[in-house]
Amino acid sequence: MATSLCTHVPALFLLLLLLVSAPCNAGILRTCKFDAIYQLGDSISDTGNLIREHPFSPFARLPYGGTFFKHATGRCSNGLLIIDFLALSAGIPFLQPYLNSNALFTRGRGVNFAVAGSTALPVETLADNGVVAPVTNSSLSRQLDWMFTHFNGICHDEDDCLEKLKTALFIVGEIGGNDYNYALFQGKSFDQVRSMMPLVIQAIKDAVTRVVGYGATRVIVPGNFPIGCFPVHLTVFRSNDSDAYDGFNCLKDLNNLSSHHNGLLKQAIKELRKELPHATILYGDYYNGYMRLLNKAKFLGLDPNSTQKACCGIGGDYNMELNKMCGAAEVGVCKNPDEYISWDGVHLTQKAYQLISGWLIHGVYWKLRCGV
Repeated sequence: MATSLCTHVPALFLLLLLLVSAPCNAGILRTCKFDAIYQLGDSISDTGNLIREHPFSPFARLPYGGTFFKHATGRCSNGLLIIDFLALSAGIPFLQPYLNSNALFTRGRGVNFAVAGSTALPVETLADNGVVAPVTNSSLSRQLDWMFTHFNGICHDEDDCLEKLKTALFIVGEIGGNDYNYALFQGKSFDQVRSMMPLVIQAIKDAVTRVVGYGATRVIVPGNFPIGCFPVHLTVFRSNDSDAYDGFNCLKDLNNLSSHHNGLLKQAIKELRKELPHATILYGDYYNGYMRLLNKAKFLGLDPNSTQKACCGIGGDYNMELNKMCGAAEVGVCKNPDEYISWDGVHLTQKAYQLISGWLIHGVYWKLRCGV
């Protein structure tokens, strides 16, 4: 037992530091008295489902997880994710991945159904649009099926589920980004990607309707990040035209795609509020949270010269090469990940997620009506 405790001391100490150094609203979600959080989504939120589908995924080994856990957990970062910081704020233990056969899922914790690489649209629908989902078949609809199975196991009947879930927080997304990424990386035009967006938005809208039908009363639906600022997109879609870039050296056309998705999502949320007036359904603004990181980099303790470089990567202007991604033998890790926004060119660092989660909590807290 002593050896086991000692191995956890560094992680426990870091957890205390995070709680002390986090924004003043770090524990504010405790007043909401959530007794569980249920997460649907992709690699932004996955706490270990993909590595149980694919044990040899790079996310199953260091340096992933190295900053906080000192070992890989399946999180696509060096440490904690937004969902982890939400759980900390709510006083709820970190969510176990649904596919963890050793997890004890009880009321008072919640479940993470998110899978890295997943899509909002079923893989069959993507295939009909000429897009291949190369990572997982566990799309949003399959995650919802898992959720249904889980609730059947903990609820005696429909009324019991309604009673149990009224004090839970549901997070639907971020999801949809991979639908667009796969299409873009497989040669689809921006117009073709835009034509997919109504289908993606409808899938998200249907998911929210479904979780509210299960008994959810408070739901956060995050939008997409400004992908034109990500090292992977800056590398793949590099342009010699200076007009293609904005003042932060992000690719404008790619950010416009994200903005278009987010605009459609906000409209869908407005419609959902009318259709489901008994539920509180809120938009989670990841886009502007990310842009704030760029705009206030130095003030936030980030390295202004590394805002578009991967901490874990190698080569090129953005410290990443597609054939030598984070986790490969010759790929190194930056000295201080807390000075970086991007962890591996695709996902963010623990520090970036911590900052964005603080702004997210600040933005939704009063709308959740926790103090009422």
